Amino acid sequence: MASKDESLLQYTEGGETLELDTLESHLWEAADILRGSIDAADYKNYIFGLLFLKRINDRFEEETSEIAEELTGDDEEPDEDLLEQIRGDRDLHEEFWVPERARWGHIAAQSSDIGATLNKALEAVEDENDAIADRVLTSVDFNDKDRLADSTLEELVTHFSKHRYRNADLEDPDIFGRAYEYLIRQFADDAGKKGGEFYTPREVVQLLVECVDPGPGDRVYDPACGSGGMLVYSAQHVEDEGGDRDDISLYGQEKNLNTWAIGQMNVLLHELQDANIAKGDTITEPKFITEHGELEVFDRVVANPPWNQKKWNAEWVGDNEPYNRFTYGLPPKNRGDWTWVQLMLASLSETGKAGIVMDNGLLFRSRSEKKIRRPIIEDDLIESVIALPENLFYNTSSPGCIVILNKDKPEEREGKIQFIYAEDEELRESGVRVFEELSSQNRLTSEGVGYIAETYLTGREEDHHSRLVDIQEIEENDWNLSVPRYVDTTAPEESIDVSQKLDELDKLKTERQRTDEQLNEYMEELDYR
Repeated sequence: MASKDESLLQYTEGGETLELDTLESHLWEAADILRGSIDAADYKNYIFGLLFLKRINDRFEEETSEIAEELTGDDEEPDEDLLEQIRGDRDLHEEFWVPERARWGHIAAQSSDIGATLNKALEAVEDENDAIADRVLTSVDFNDKDRLADSTLEELVTHFSKHRYRNADLEDPDIFGRAYEYLIRQFADDAGKKGGEFYTPREVVQLLVECVDPGPGDRVYDPACGSGGMLVYSAQHVEDEGGDRDDISLYGQEKNLNTWAIGQMNVLLHELQDANIAKGDTITEPKFITEHGELEVFDRVVANPPWNQKKWNAEWVGDNEPYNRFTYGLPPKNRGDWTWVQLMLASLSETGKAGIVMDNGLLFRSRSEKKIRRPIIEDDLIESVIALPENLFYNTSSPGCIVILNKDKPEEREGKIQFIYAEDEELRESGVRVFEELSSQNRLTSEGVGYIAETYLTGREEDHHSRLVDIQEIEENDWNLSVPRYVDTTAPEESIDVSQKLDELDKLKTERQRTDEQLNEYMEELDYR
Protein backbone atom coordinates (compact mmCIF):
# COMPACT_ATOMS: atom_id res chain seq x y z
CA MET A 1 0.00 0.00 0.00
CA ALA A 2 1.23 3.48 -0.86
CA SER A 3 2.48 5.73 1.92
CA LYS A 4 0.61 8.84 3.04
CA ASP A 5 3.04 11.09 1.22
CA GLU A 6 2.62 9.08 -1.97
CA SER A 7 -1.18 9.22 -1.65
CA LEU A 8 -1.19 12.97 -1.29
CA LEU A 9 1.30 13.38 -4.12
CA GLN A 10 -0.91 11.30 -6.40
CA TYR A 11 -3.93 13.27 -5.31
CA THR A 12 -2.19 16.60 -5.91
CA GLU A 13 -0.60 15.83 -9.27
CA GLY A 14 -3.30 13.75 -10.92
CA GLY A 15 -2.38 11.75 -14.00
CA GLU A 16 -3.30 10.92 -17.57
CA THR A 17 -6.79 11.23 -19.06
CA LEU A 18 -9.10 8.85 -17.25
CA GLU A 19 -10.82 6.39 -19.60
CA LEU A 20 -13.93 4.34 -18.84
CA ASP A 21 -12.24 0.94 -18.77
CA THR A 22 -9.62 2.30 -16.37
CA LEU A 23 -12.30 3.66 -14.04
CA GLU A 24 -14.27 0.39 -14.20
CA SER A 25 -11.18 -1.60 -13.26
CA HIS A 26 -10.48 0.89 -10.49
CA LEU A 27 -13.96 0.43 -9.01
CA TRP A 28 -13.69 -3.35 -9.26
CA GLU A 29 -10.40 -3.21 -7.35
CA ALA A 30 -12.14 -1.11 -4.69
CA ALA A 31 -14.70 -3.89 -4.35
CA ASP A 32 -11.84 -6.36 -3.87
CA ILE A 33 -10.61 -4.27 -0.92
CA LEU A 34 -14.06 -4.52 0.68
CA ARG A 35 -14.44 -8.26 0.06
CA GLY A 36 -14.99 -10.14 3.29
CA SER A 37 -15.74 -6.98 5.28
CA ILE A 38 -19.31 -6.28 4.13
CA ASP A 39 -21.98 -7.97 2.03
CA ALA A 40 -21.37 -7.77 -1.70
CA ALA A 41 -24.80 -6.19 -2.18
CA ASP A 42 -23.58 -3.19 -0.14
CA TYR A 43 -20.29 -2.61 -2.01
CA LYS A 44 -21.81 -0.03 -4.33
CA ASN A 45 -23.03 2.15 -1.44
CA TYR A 46 -19.55 2.54 0.08
CA ILE A 47 -17.69 2.72 -3.22
CA PHE A 48 -19.99 5.33 -4.69
CA GLY A 49 -19.97 7.37 -1.51
CA LEU A 50 -16.18 7.62 -1.74
CA LEU A 51 -16.16 8.15 -5.50
CA PHE A 52 -18.68 10.96 -5.13
CA LEU A 53 -16.67 12.59 -2.32
CA LYS A 54 -13.43 12.37 -4.32
CA ARG A 55 -15.11 13.70 -7.46
CA ILE A 56 -16.59 16.81 -5.82
CA ASN A 57 -13.22 17.44 -4.10
CA ASP A 58 -11.37 17.34 -7.40
CA ARG A 59 -14.00 19.45 -9.15
CA PHE A 60 -13.84 21.92 -6.24
CA GLU A 61 -10.06 22.21 -6.68
CA GLU A 62 -10.45 22.58 -10.44
CA GLU A 63 -13.02 25.34 -9.98
CA THR A 64 -10.68 27.02 -7.46
CA SER A 65 -7.90 27.04 -10.07
CA GLU A 66 -10.25 28.38 -12.76
CA ILE A 67 -11.34 31.26 -10.52
CA ALA A 68 -7.72 32.03 -9.68
CA GLU A 69 -6.81 32.13 -13.38
CA GLU A 70 -9.64 34.60 -14.03
CA LEU A 71 -8.32 36.83 -11.27
CA THR A 72 -4.62 36.67 -12.15
CA GLY A 73 -4.64 36.00 -15.89
CA ASP A 74 -3.33 32.98 -17.78
CA ASP A 75 0.30 34.10 -17.73
CA GLU A 76 0.62 34.33 -13.97
CA GLU A 77 0.72 31.26 -11.69
CA PRO A 78 -1.65 31.86 -8.72
CA ASP A 79 0.02 31.52 -5.33
CA GLU A 80 -1.22 29.26 -2.55
CA ASP A 81 -2.51 32.14 -0.44
CA LEU A 82 -4.88 33.20 -3.22
CA LEU A 83 -6.01 29.61 -3.79
CA GLU A 84 -6.70 29.18 -0.08
CA GLN A 85 -8.65 32.42 -0.03
CA ILE A 86 -10.79 31.21 -2.93
CA ARG A 87 -11.34 27.81 -1.28
CA GLY A 88 -12.66 29.57 1.80
CA ASP A 89 -15.14 31.79 -0.03
CA ARG A 90 -18.20 29.65 -0.68
CA ASP A 91 -19.94 32.38 -2.68
CA LEU A 92 -17.35 31.98 -5.44
CA HIS A 93 -18.19 28.31 -6.05
CA GLU A 94 -21.19 27.63 -8.29
CA GLU A 95 -21.26 23.82 -8.13
CA PHE A 96 -20.21 22.50 -4.70
CA TRP A 97 -18.44 24.01 -1.74
CA VAL A 98 -16.24 21.61 0.21
CA PRO A 99 -15.49 22.59 3.84
CA GLU A 100 -12.04 21.86 5.27
CA ARG A 101 -12.95 18.71 7.17
CA ALA A 102 -14.35 17.19 3.96
CA ARG A 103 -11.31 17.93 1.78
CA TRP A 104 -9.48 14.94 0.41
CA GLY A 105 -6.07 16.01 1.63
CA HIS A 106 -7.41 16.01 5.21
CA ILE A 107 -9.06 12.60 4.76
CA ALA A 108 -6.04 10.98 3.11
CA ALA A 109 -3.77 12.18 5.94
CA GLN A 110 -5.67 10.19 8.60
CA SER A 111 -4.40 6.86 9.92
CA SER A 112 -6.91 6.26 12.73
CA ASP A 113 -10.66 6.77 13.20
CA ILE A 114 -10.94 6.99 9.41
CA GLY A 115 -14.57 5.89 9.47
CA ALA A 116 -15.51 8.76 11.75
CA THR A 117 -13.52 11.14 9.54
CA LEU A 118 -15.41 9.98 6.45
CA ASN A 119 -18.79 10.23 8.17
CA LYS A 120 -18.03 13.78 9.30
CA ALA A 121 -16.78 14.70 5.83
CA LEU A 122 -19.92 13.41 4.12
CA GLU A 123 -22.12 15.11 6.72
CA ALA A 124 -20.27 18.40 6.22
CA VAL A 125 -20.74 18.23 2.44
CA GLU A 126 -24.46 17.63 2.94
CA ASP A 127 -24.76 20.50 5.41
CA GLU A 128 -23.08 22.97 3.09
CA ASN A 129 -24.73 22.04 -0.22
CA ASP A 130 -28.48 22.20 -0.72
CA ALA A 131 -28.36 19.93 -3.76
CA ILE A 132 -27.17 16.97 -1.68
CA ALA A 133 -29.05 17.40 1.58
CA ASP A 134 -31.35 14.99 3.44
CA ARG A 135 -29.08 11.96 3.91
CA VAL A 136 -27.95 11.52 0.33
CA LEU A 137 -24.42 10.75 1.51
CA THR A 138 -24.92 9.84 5.15
CA SER A 139 -27.21 6.89 4.45
CA VAL A 140 -24.06 4.73 4.70
CA ASP A 141 -22.10 4.43 7.95
CA PHE A 142 -18.32 4.16 7.45
CA ASN A 143 -17.69 4.22 11.21
CA ASP A 144 -18.54 0.56 11.90
CA LYS A 145 -15.25 -0.87 13.14
CA ASP A 146 -16.67 -4.38 13.48
CA ARG A 147 -17.12 -4.42 9.70
CA LEU A 148 -14.64 -1.83 8.44
CA ALA A 149 -11.29 -1.68 10.19
CA ASP A 150 -9.08 1.40 9.89
CA SER A 151 -6.64 -0.64 7.80
CA THR A 152 -9.38 -1.44 5.27
CA LEU A 153 -10.56 2.16 5.04
CA GLU A 154 -7.01 3.46 4.82
CA GLU A 155 -6.37 1.13 1.89
CA LEU A 156 -9.64 2.23 0.28
CA VAL A 157 -8.87 5.96 0.65
CA THR A 158 -5.38 5.41 -0.72
CA HIS A 159 -6.87 3.49 -3.62
CA PHE A 160 -9.16 6.40 -4.52
CA SER A 161 -6.20 8.77 -4.34
CA LYS A 162 -4.66 7.12 -7.39
CA HIS A 163 -6.77 9.04 -9.91
CA ARG A 164 -7.83 12.63 -10.21
CA TYR A 165 -11.39 13.38 -11.28
CA ARG A 166 -11.34 16.93 -12.60
CA ASN A 167 -13.27 17.62 -15.80
CA ALA A 168 -9.99 18.15 -17.61
CA ASP A 169 -8.91 14.62 -16.62
CA LEU A 170 -11.95 12.85 -18.04
CA GLU A 171 -12.28 11.10 -21.37
CA ASP A 172 -16.05 11.56 -21.27
CA PRO A 173 -18.09 13.91 -19.03
CA ASP A 174 -20.61 11.08 -18.55
CA ILE A 175 -17.92 8.68 -17.36
CA PHE A 176 -19.12 8.54 -13.75
CA GLY A 177 -22.67 7.73 -14.71
CA ARG A 178 -21.47 4.96 -17.01
CA ALA A 179 -19.11 3.68 -14.33
CA TYR A 180 -22.00 3.70 -11.89
CA GLU A 181 -24.03 1.54 -14.29
CA TYR A 182 -21.09 -0.83 -14.54
CA LEU A 183 -20.90 -1.15 -10.76
CA ILE A 184 -24.64 -1.75 -10.42
CA ARG A 185 -24.53 -4.28 -13.25
CA GLN A 186 -21.66 -6.19 -11.66
CA PHE A 187 -23.46 -6.53 -8.34
CA ALA A 188 -27.08 -6.75 -9.52
CA ASP A 189 -27.23 -10.47 -8.75
CA ASP A 190 -25.81 -9.95 -5.26
CA ALA A 191 -28.38 -7.28 -4.51
CA GLY A 192 -31.08 -9.94 -4.31
CA LYS A 193 -33.70 -7.85 -6.10
CA LYS A 194 -36.35 -9.50 -8.26
CA GLY A 195 -37.83 -8.97 -11.69
CA GLY A 196 -35.35 -6.40 -12.94
CA GLU A 197 -36.63 -4.03 -10.21
CA PHE A 198 -33.25 -2.90 -9.02
CA TYR A 199 -31.38 -2.37 -12.25
CA THR A 200 -32.87 -1.84 -15.68
CA PRO A 201 -30.34 -2.74 -18.40
CA ARG A 202 -29.09 0.34 -20.19
CA GLU A 203 -30.33 -0.88 -23.58
CA VAL A 204 -33.90 -1.33 -22.28
CA VAL A 205 -33.76 2.19 -20.82
CA GLN A 206 -32.55 3.52 -24.17
CA LEU A 207 -35.34 1.77 -26.06
CA LEU A 208 -38.07 3.07 -23.76
CA VAL A 209 -36.76 6.65 -23.79
CA GLU A 210 -36.26 6.61 -27.57
CA CYS A 211 -39.91 5.60 -27.91
CA VAL A 212 -41.39 8.27 -25.62
CA ASP A 213 -38.97 10.77 -27.20
CA PRO A 214 -38.68 13.58 -24.60
CA GLY A 215 -37.76 16.95 -26.09
CA PRO A 216 -36.48 20.36 -24.98
CA GLY A 217 -38.78 22.00 -22.47
CA ASP A 218 -40.43 18.73 -21.39
CA ARG A 219 -41.08 17.76 -17.80
CA VAL A 220 -40.11 14.09 -17.33
CA TYR A 221 -41.20 12.01 -14.33
CA ASP A 222 -40.24 8.55 -13.08
CA PRO A 223 -42.46 7.44 -10.16
CA ALA A 224 -40.21 4.45 -9.37
CA CYS A 225 -36.89 5.98 -10.35
CA GLY A 226 -34.49 3.66 -8.52
CA SER A 227 -31.00 4.83 -9.33
CA GLY A 228 -32.26 7.43 -11.82
CA GLY A 229 -31.15 5.81 -15.08
CA MET A 230 -34.26 6.66 -17.08
CA LEU A 231 -34.13 10.30 -16.04
CA VAL A 232 -30.43 10.56 -16.86
CA TYR A 233 -30.93 9.02 -20.29
CA SER A 234 -33.89 11.33 -20.97
CA ALA A 235 -31.52 14.28 -20.60
CA GLN A 236 -28.92 12.50 -22.74
CA HIS A 237 -31.56 11.84 -25.42
CA VAL A 238 -32.37 15.55 -25.66
CA GLU A 239 -28.66 16.32 -26.04
CA ASP A 240 -28.20 13.57 -28.66
CA GLU A 241 -31.03 15.14 -30.67
CA GLY A 242 -29.21 18.49 -30.74
CA GLY A 243 -30.87 20.10 -27.72
CA ASP A 244 -29.50 21.29 -24.39
CA ARG A 245 -29.63 18.72 -21.60
CA ASP A 246 -30.33 21.55 -19.15
CA ASP A 247 -33.49 22.39 -21.10
CA ILE A 248 -35.42 19.48 -19.62
CA SER A 249 -36.93 19.16 -16.13
CA LEU A 250 -36.43 15.84 -14.34
CA TYR A 251 -38.51 14.51 -11.46
CA GLY A 252 -38.42 11.16 -9.72
CA GLN A 253 -39.49 9.38 -6.57
CA GLU A 254 -37.99 6.32 -4.87
CA LYS A 255 -39.04 4.42 -1.77
CA ASN A 256 -35.81 2.61 -0.84
CA LEU A 257 -33.49 4.94 1.11
CA ASN A 258 -30.16 3.58 -0.14
CA THR A 259 -31.37 3.37 -3.74
CA TRP A 260 -32.76 6.92 -3.50
CA ALA A 261 -29.41 8.17 -2.19
CA ILE A 262 -27.53 6.52 -5.05
CA GLY A 263 -30.05 7.97 -7.50
CA GLN A 264 -29.28 11.42 -6.12
CA MET A 265 -25.56 10.84 -6.53
CA ASN A 266 -26.14 9.47 -10.02
CA VAL A 267 -27.89 12.61 -11.32
CA LEU A 268 -25.30 14.82 -9.64
CA LEU A 269 -22.42 12.84 -11.16
CA HIS A 270 -24.12 13.36 -14.52
CA GLU A 271 -24.10 17.09 -13.66
CA LEU A 272 -27.90 17.27 -13.57
CA GLN A 273 -28.01 19.40 -10.44
CA ASP A 274 -31.59 20.57 -11.05
CA ALA A 275 -33.07 17.06 -11.08
CA ASN A 276 -35.61 16.64 -8.29
CA ILE A 277 -35.50 13.16 -6.73
CA ALA A 278 -38.02 12.76 -3.91
CA LYS A 279 -37.96 10.08 -1.23
CA GLY A 280 -41.02 8.03 -0.30
CA ASP A 281 -43.68 5.57 -1.44
CA THR A 282 -45.28 6.96 -4.61
CA ILE A 283 -48.46 4.95 -4.11
CA THR A 284 -49.26 6.15 -0.58
CA GLU A 285 -47.35 9.43 -0.50
CA PRO A 286 -46.79 11.05 -3.91
CA LYS A 287 -44.44 14.00 -3.45
CA PHE A 288 -45.21 16.08 -6.53
CA ILE A 289 -48.36 17.95 -5.55
CA THR A 290 -49.42 21.45 -6.66
CA GLU A 291 -50.05 24.30 -4.23
CA HIS A 292 -53.75 23.57 -4.72
CA GLY A 293 -53.33 20.00 -3.46
CA GLU A 294 -53.60 18.35 -6.87
CA LEU A 295 -51.24 15.95 -8.61
CA GLU A 296 -48.61 17.56 -10.77
CA VAL A 297 -48.70 16.37 -14.38
CA PHE A 298 -45.82 15.80 -16.77
CA ASP A 299 -45.12 15.68 -20.50
CA ARG A 300 -43.37 12.32 -20.30
CA VAL A 301 -43.58 9.59 -17.66
CA VAL A 302 -41.14 6.65 -17.70
CA ALA A 303 -40.72 3.77 -15.27
CA ASN A 304 -39.69 0.22 -14.57
CA PRO A 305 -41.68 -0.31 -11.35
CA PRO A 306 -41.72 -3.51 -9.27
CA TRP A 307 -43.23 -6.37 -11.25
CA ASN A 308 -46.17 -8.27 -9.77
CA GLN A 309 -45.80 -6.31 -6.54
CA LYS A 310 -47.35 -8.42 -3.80
CA LYS A 311 -47.79 -5.73 -1.16
CA TRP A 312 -48.74 -2.47 -2.80
CA ASN A 313 -50.96 -1.07 -0.02
CA ALA A 314 -54.27 -2.02 -1.60
CA GLU A 315 -56.15 -1.50 1.67
CA TRP A 316 -54.72 1.99 2.13
CA VAL A 317 -55.58 2.97 -1.43
CA GLY A 318 -59.11 1.63 -1.06
CA ASP A 319 -59.70 3.67 2.10
CA ASN A 320 -57.54 6.79 1.69
CA GLU A 321 -56.61 7.58 -1.94
CA PRO A 322 -56.95 11.40 -2.13
CA TYR A 323 -55.90 12.06 -5.75
CA ASN A 324 -58.37 9.97 -7.77
CA ARG A 325 -55.56 8.14 -9.54
CA PHE A 326 -57.17 4.70 -9.80
CA THR A 327 -60.39 5.44 -11.65
CA TYR A 328 -60.34 2.19 -13.63
CA GLY A 329 -60.42 0.00 -10.53
CA LEU A 330 -58.08 -1.69 -8.09
CA PRO A 331 -55.99 -4.71 -9.13
CA PRO A 332 -55.51 -7.76 -6.88
CA LYS A 333 -53.74 -7.23 -3.56
CA ASN A 334 -50.88 -9.48 -4.68
CA ARG A 335 -50.32 -7.91 -8.13
CA GLY A 336 -49.87 -4.16 -8.35
CA ASP A 337 -48.99 -3.84 -12.06
CA TRP A 338 -52.13 -1.94 -13.09
CA THR A 339 -51.74 0.29 -10.03
CA TRP A 340 -48.56 1.66 -11.62
CA VAL A 341 -50.11 1.99 -15.07
CA GLN A 342 -53.01 4.06 -13.66
CA LEU A 343 -50.67 6.10 -11.47
CA MET A 344 -48.66 7.00 -14.58
CA LEU A 345 -51.77 7.87 -16.58
CA ALA A 346 -52.92 10.17 -13.77
CA SER A 347 -49.51 11.89 -13.85
CA LEU A 348 -49.67 12.64 -17.60
CA SER A 349 -50.64 15.97 -19.10
CA GLU A 350 -53.45 15.99 -21.68
CA THR A 351 -50.86 15.66 -24.46
CA GLY A 352 -48.49 13.42 -22.51
CA LYS A 353 -46.91 10.10 -23.34
CA ALA A 354 -45.63 7.38 -21.00
CA GLY A 355 -43.53 4.23 -21.27
CA ILE A 356 -43.56 1.46 -18.68
CA VAL A 357 -41.54 -1.78 -18.44
CA MET A 358 -43.59 -4.64 -17.02
CA ASP A 359 -43.99 -8.39 -16.77
CA ASN A 360 -46.00 -9.87 -19.65
CA GLY A 361 -48.72 -11.07 -17.28
CA LEU A 362 -50.45 -7.69 -17.18
CA LEU A 363 -51.18 -8.10 -20.90
CA PHE A 364 -53.44 -11.13 -20.56
CA ARG A 365 -54.39 -11.93 -16.95
CA SER A 366 -58.16 -12.06 -16.51
CA ARG A 367 -60.70 -11.25 -13.79
CA SER A 368 -60.03 -7.96 -11.96
CA GLU A 369 -57.04 -7.09 -14.17
CA LYS A 370 -59.08 -7.53 -17.36
CA LYS A 371 -61.73 -5.26 -15.85
CA ILE A 372 -59.07 -2.54 -15.65
CA ARG A 373 -57.37 -3.33 -18.95
CA ARG A 374 -60.59 -3.26 -21.01
CA PRO A 375 -61.72 0.35 -20.31
CA ILE A 376 -58.15 1.64 -20.70
CA ILE A 377 -58.10 0.03 -24.16
CA GLU A 378 -61.60 1.34 -24.93
CA ASP A 379 -60.47 4.87 -23.96
CA ASP A 380 -57.71 4.48 -26.59
CA LEU A 381 -54.87 5.20 -24.14
CA ILE A 382 -52.52 2.37 -25.19
CA GLU A 383 -50.49 3.13 -28.31
CA SER A 384 -48.05 0.23 -28.47
CA VAL A 385 -47.03 -3.03 -26.82
CA ILE A 386 -43.46 -4.23 -27.40
CA ALA A 387 -42.64 -7.86 -26.55
CA LEU A 388 -39.02 -8.00 -25.34
CA PRO A 389 -36.62 -10.98 -25.59
CA GLU A 390 -36.33 -13.25 -22.59
CA ASN A 391 -33.43 -13.14 -20.12
CA LEU A 392 -32.66 -9.42 -20.48
CA PHE A 393 -33.16 -8.62 -16.81
CA TYR A 394 -31.19 -9.62 -13.74
CA ASN A 395 -32.60 -12.35 -11.49
CA THR A 396 -35.47 -13.19 -13.82
CA SER A 397 -35.64 -14.88 -17.20
CA SER A 398 -39.10 -13.39 -17.84
CA PRO A 399 -39.05 -11.52 -21.15
CA GLY A 400 -41.05 -8.52 -20.01
CA CYS A 401 -42.64 -5.92 -22.26
CA ILE A 402 -42.82 -2.18 -22.84
CA VAL A 403 -46.26 -0.55 -22.92
CA ILE A 404 -46.49 2.91 -24.48
CA LEU A 405 -49.38 5.07 -23.25
CA ASN A 406 -50.47 8.17 -25.16
CA LYS A 407 -53.20 10.66 -24.25
CA ASP A 408 -52.82 12.42 -27.60
CA LYS A 409 -52.50 9.79 -30.32
CA PRO A 410 -51.94 11.02 -33.89
CA GLU A 411 -55.06 10.69 -36.04
CA GLU A 412 -53.73 7.76 -38.06
CA ARG A 413 -53.26 5.71 -34.87
CA GLU A 414 -56.59 6.46 -33.23
CA GLY A 415 -58.54 3.31 -32.45
CA LYS A 416 -55.47 1.14 -33.00
CA ILE A 417 -52.65 -0.43 -30.98
CA GLN A 418 -49.28 -1.27 -32.53
CA PHE A 419 -47.93 -4.67 -31.52
CA ILE A 420 -44.18 -5.17 -31.92
CA TYR A 421 -42.57 -8.59 -31.56
CA ALA A 422 -38.89 -8.18 -30.67
CA GLU A 423 -38.19 -11.67 -29.34
CA ASP A 424 -36.55 -13.06 -32.51
CA GLU A 425 -32.78 -12.80 -32.34
CA GLU A 426 -32.76 -11.69 -35.98
CA LEU A 427 -35.68 -10.09 -37.82
CA ARG A 428 -36.50 -12.16 -40.89
CA GLU A 429 -37.38 -9.34 -43.30
CA SER A 430 -34.65 -6.83 -42.45
CA GLY A 431 -31.90 -9.09 -41.10
CA VAL A 432 -31.48 -6.79 -38.09
CA ARG A 433 -29.97 -8.57 -35.10
CA VAL A 434 -32.17 -7.58 -32.16
CA PHE A 435 -30.20 -9.10 -29.29
CA GLU A 436 -27.06 -11.04 -28.54
CA GLU A 437 -26.60 -13.95 -26.18
CA LEU A 438 -24.01 -13.32 -23.46
CA SER A 439 -22.68 -15.85 -20.96
CA SER A 440 -25.33 -15.20 -18.30
CA GLN A 441 -28.05 -13.22 -20.08
CA ASN A 442 -29.15 -11.61 -23.32
CA ARG A 443 -28.60 -7.99 -24.32
CA LEU A 444 -30.32 -5.80 -26.87
CA THR A 445 -27.97 -4.59 -29.59
CA SER A 446 -27.71 -0.90 -30.45
CA GLU A 447 -28.94 -1.81 -33.94
CA GLY A 448 -31.92 -3.60 -32.39
CA VAL A 449 -32.76 -0.67 -30.10
CA GLY A 450 -32.69 1.75 -33.03
CA TYR A 451 -34.77 -0.47 -35.30
CA ILE A 452 -37.48 -1.23 -32.72
CA ALA A 453 -37.75 2.44 -31.75
CA GLU A 454 -38.02 3.42 -35.42
CA THR A 455 -40.68 0.75 -35.97
CA TYR A 456 -42.76 2.32 -33.21
CA LEU A 457 -42.11 5.98 -34.06
CA THR A 458 -42.94 5.52 -37.75
CA GLY A 459 -45.80 3.06 -37.26
CA ARG A 460 -44.02 0.64 -39.60
CA GLU A 461 -45.72 -2.70 -40.20
CA GLU A 462 -43.58 -5.74 -41.00
CA ASP A 463 -44.39 -9.43 -41.27
CA HIS A 464 -43.49 -11.40 -38.13
CA HIS A 465 -42.46 -8.16 -36.39
CA SER A 466 -45.09 -5.42 -36.25
CA ARG A 467 -48.81 -4.83 -36.83
CA LEU A 468 -51.29 -2.01 -36.25
CA VAL A 469 -54.43 -3.65 -34.89
CA ASP A 470 -57.93 -2.19 -34.62
CA ILE A 471 -59.41 -2.17 -31.14
CA GLN A 472 -62.35 -4.19 -32.52
CA GLU A 473 -59.99 -7.12 -33.19
CA ILE A 474 -58.65 -6.82 -29.63
CA GLU A 475 -62.22 -6.97 -28.33
CA GLU A 476 -62.73 -10.15 -30.35
CA ASN A 477 -59.69 -11.55 -28.53
CA ASP A 478 -61.32 -10.82 -25.15
CA TRP A 479 -59.13 -7.74 -24.50
CA ASN A 480 -55.96 -9.83 -24.48
CA LEU A 481 -52.85 -7.79 -25.38
CA SER A 482 -50.40 -10.68 -25.77
CA VAL A 483 -48.30 -9.80 -28.83
CA PRO A 484 -48.26 -13.28 -30.46
CA ARG A 485 -52.08 -13.03 -30.73
CA TYR A 486 -51.65 -10.31 -33.32
CA VAL A 487 -48.21 -10.82 -34.86
CA ASP A 488 -47.42 -14.12 -36.59
CA THR A 489 -44.38 -15.33 -34.67
CA THR A 490 -44.24 -18.86 -36.11
CA ALA A 491 -41.18 -19.80 -38.12
CA PRO A 492 -42.01 -20.30 -41.81
CA GLU A 493 -41.91 -23.90 -43.02
CA GLU A 494 -38.97 -24.68 -45.22
CA SER A 495 -40.02 -25.13 -48.85
CA ILE A 496 -39.41 -28.57 -50.36
CA ASP A 497 -38.06 -29.18 -53.85
CA VAL A 498 -39.92 -32.39 -54.80
CA SER A 499 -37.75 -33.26 -57.83
CA GLN A 500 -34.60 -32.81 -55.74
CA LYS A 501 -35.98 -35.12 -53.05
CA LEU A 502 -36.89 -37.77 -55.70
CA ASP A 503 -33.33 -37.62 -57.07
CA GLU A 504 -31.96 -38.07 -53.55
CA LEU A 505 -34.29 -41.07 -53.04
CA ASP A 506 -33.09 -42.67 -56.31
CA LYS A 507 -29.48 -42.25 -55.17
CA LEU A 508 -30.28 -43.89 -51.84
CA LYS A 509 -31.95 -46.83 -53.62
CA THR A 510 -28.88 -47.29 -55.84
CA GLU A 511 -26.54 -47.18 -52.84
CA ARG A 512 -28.69 -49.72 -50.98
CA GLN A 513 -28.66 -52.06 -54.00
CA ARG A 514 -24.84 -51.90 -54.15
CA THR A 515 -24.62 -52.56 -50.41
CA ASP A 516 -26.92 -55.62 -50.71
CA GLU A 517 -24.86 -57.01 -53.60
CA GLN A 518 -21.63 -56.58 -51.65
CA LEU A 519 -23.14 -58.25 -48.58
CA ASN A 520 -24.23 -61.27 -50.68
CA GLU A 521 -20.70 -61.61 -52.06
CA TYR A 522 -19.25 -61.67 -48.52
CA MET A 523 -21.74 -64.31 -47.43
CA GLU A 524 -20.91 -66.54 -50.43
CA GLU A 525 -17.20 -66.27 -49.63
CA LEU A 526 -17.96 -67.37 -46.08
CA ASP A 527 -20.11 -70.21 -47.49
CA TYR A 528 -22.98 -68.85 -45.40
CA ARG A 529 -26.38 -69.93 -46.74
